Amino acid sequence: MDAIDHVSGRAIPFGRKNVDTDVIIPAHWLKTVTREGLGRGAFEAVKAEPGNVFTDPEFADAPILIAGDNFGCGSSREHAAWALLDMGVTCVIAPSFSDIFSSNAFKNGILTVALPQDAVDRLLEVTQTDPIDIDLESQTVTTRFQDRFTFEIDPFRKHCLLNGLDEVGLTLAQADTISRHEERAGRDLPFLMNTPASAA
Repeated sequence: MDAIDHVSGRAIPFGRKNVDTDVIIPAHWLKTVTREGLGRGAFEAVKAEPGNVFTDPEFADAPILIAGDNFGCGSSREHAAWALLDMGVTCVIAPSFSDIFSSNAFKNGILTVALPQDAVDRLLEVTQTDPIDIDLESQTVTTRFQDRFTFEIDPFRKHCLLNGLDEVGLTLAQADTISRHEERAGRDLPFLMNTPASAA
């Protein structure tokens, strides 16, 4: 996955609370065998509403989504994270997130930033007209109006996002250690390494 250090630009000022994963990506989009194209189905029901922010050209290709409390609740579908990535979103700011959504987002390279409601309200106001900046290294969200909000993030998740390490990347980073272990096991425990073909 791609590394994240800064996310800057316009943000989609959504702000709705208790948005579940079926709103993020409806169930009939889950039949796909690829992640590509899911962005078209993202927030499908919301896009049908007159004057919604997702079809407003002002926020086209915005890399940030600002949502309300309890974002990503409901079922555990990983497609919700895939759909956000496919529409170009790499950071979601909200007062709180569903644990499962937050985990899926992290594993797919999406930064979730939890801020107090008053900070989210201020960002919803600013992003109507101006961009914002998220700095993962310093764990801050700033605006050109001198707003500065700090956020917490698990150190392990921060390390992985800064270095673009998903589960495969973390495993590959230990390739030398794994190879040494296999060599030692082959030498010291040959019966583990030489499984008869008939037993395979």
